[in-house]
Amino acid sequence: MAQRGGLPGLRGTEHIGFTVPDLEQAVDFFVNVIGCEPFYELGPFSSDGDWMETMLNVHPRAVMKKLKFLRCGNGSNFEIFEYSSPDQNTRQPRNSDIGGHHLAFYVDDIDAALDHLRAKGVRILGDPVVRTEGPSAGQTWVYFLAPWGMQFELVSFPKGKAYEAGLSRCLWHPADPAR
Repeated sequence: MAQRGGLPGLRGTEHIGFTVPDLEQAVDFFVNVIGCEPFYELGPFSSDGDWMETMLNVHPRAVMKKLKFLRCGNGSNFEIFEYSSPDQNTRQPRNSDIGGHHLAFYVDDIDAALDHLRAKGVRILGDPVVRTEGPSAGQTWVYFLAPWGMQFELVSFPKGKAYEAGLSRCLWHPADPAR
């Protein structure tokens, strides 16, 4: 496949990294609520020089206490960090903030996934939105929060989305990675 001027040899996203306030709490949530599989842990890392600032763009005295790699179904791996730093911002960004983000999990049955999250005491933000018009017609989505406030989304479109009609190539889909 042509890269159109992009990175030579690009295959896809290997992992997504993010920082949490408590690594053990986050790993427990990802494993026992979401259903991810834990792999290995590294750390701690720190530097008396400028390595942390030069290599990671963090405060030179920041300490990466530990990190853990997880695999979550048929998608990118997660690299979850726990840091301490003299200049650390402890406020979780919202989607509207610069640097705001969320992680979306594709599920086959959004109602069953919501029942599972509710049974685990997870805060669901509103009711599922069912798209019936526009390019994302056929999709249902709803947001939920991790115990530390990180935003997540459940998304499902088992019959596809409207924009896909007549296309030979579509957005990547975890239930059908070959498309």
